[in-house]
Amino acid sequence: MQINSMIQNKTLYISLTGELDEYTAAYCRNELDNAFNIIGYNQIVLDLSKLTFMDSTGIGMLIGRYKKVRQLKKQIYISNPNNQIEKIFKMSGLYEIMPKIS
Repeated sequence: MQINSMIQNKTLYISLTGELDEYTAAYCRNELDNAFNIIGYNQIVLDLSKLTFMDSTGIGMLIGRYKKVRQLKKQIYISNPNNQIEKIFKMSGLYEIMPKIS
């Protein structure tokens, strides 16, 4: 799992690369929490274009990050999921709390 972040136009962009599963969820959680502590952004976009796999552990980790972001009074959006990740987001209802943007 590789995680990159940058702020552009008051948006924190975070790109996830690799697999989000029970082996990488703790690392991903820590990295996302660290990125959320950066100052100077109003919203977050998670770019999933390079995320190749996600299981139920990944879903749980993302729900936990959503709760953290809501405490910060920010919104989190999902961008560029592949077909498998898209299906998981639709089936689990994650798009209800983390809308997809183009």
